[in-house]
Amino acid sequence: MEGKSSLEPLEEETKMNAEPERKFGVVVVGVGRAGSVRMRDLRNPHASSAFLNLIGFVSRRELKCIDDVQQISLEDALSSQEVEVAYICSESTSHEDYIRQFLNAGKHILVEYPMTLSRAAAQDLWDLAEQKGKVLHEEHVELLMEEFAFLKKEVVGKELLKGTLLFTAGPLEEERFGFPAFSGISRLTWLVSLFGELSVVSATLEERKEDQYMKMTVCLETENKRSFACPEYELLIYSPLTWIEEKGPGLKRNRHLSFHFKSGSLENMPNVGVNKNIFLKDQNIFVQKLLGQVSEKELIAEKKRILHCLWLAEEIQKHCC
Repeated sequence: MEGKSSLEPLEEETKMNAEPERKFGVVVVGVGRAGSVRMRDLRNPHASSAFLNLIGFVSRRELKCIDDVQQISLEDALSSQEVEVAYICSESTSHEDYIRQFLNAGKHILVEYPMTLSRAAAQDLWDLAEQKGKVLHEEHVELLMEEFAFLKKEVVGKELLKGTLLFTAGPLEEERFGFPAFSGISRLTWLVSLFGELSVVSATLEERKEDQYMKMTVCLETENKRSFACPEYELLIYSPLTWIEEKGPGLKRNRHLSFHFKSGSLENMPNVGVNKNIFLKDQNIFVQKLLGQVSEKELIAEKKRILHCLWLAEEIQKHCC
């Protein structure tokens, strides 16, 4: 395997003209927490929002109007020439179908993670997007958080000996958000972005459905190549990583981490400040893609990281089932 394959988050500052020549019409599909934040950012004056025009929202619920934004049917969103972009903010199990429908209708896509619940489906959708000449962007706001920026600086140049990342939260419906390795893929993305491509050693899932409790424990390995004796020979040194997702009633949303390096240790996350406008920062990246301002090298690296994480999630699910 190669070393780090994750795309560095783009700078928040966007390389945009002050006065856009055109605006892309946007529809938001799903108006839960993420969809509501997306609609707020689209309606407020920001550099990237100046390139976007919120046409309406799609929801299975009969809402008619939210803050003067009109509800429209899925059929109208797909057929309207005014709609050029779809923000997919629905539950994870519906993402693949929505993406496929909107790509086939000739729309650009911004989708909340995970874009699909399999690597093969994601690759197929990227192939479709390329065929249609459309942008397909998977959101990863976790890479835009202050905590991640802190960790990135902390681990750079250090040799990992072992590490643990534990995430706790309230119950989450697998029927809507997928197997825990997929619904928790942002934590997996952190680990891959920090330590490079990983492999699955083992994975277990403890469930008490009557109590709405689950605990997934995954043992992963990094793979670092070190020259040994002669330059033409390499010794593979594996560093173990443990990822735990624990969800149930009464559990607070929190991350606990412990990374041990050859040069020292990092135990838990210090207070590194408030995460501000992370969805807006992600929108900035999306608009840069619409404007052709993201390099092919960055796009390839990002796609490689996303597909690798989806592959890991699939492997974890196989180990648990």
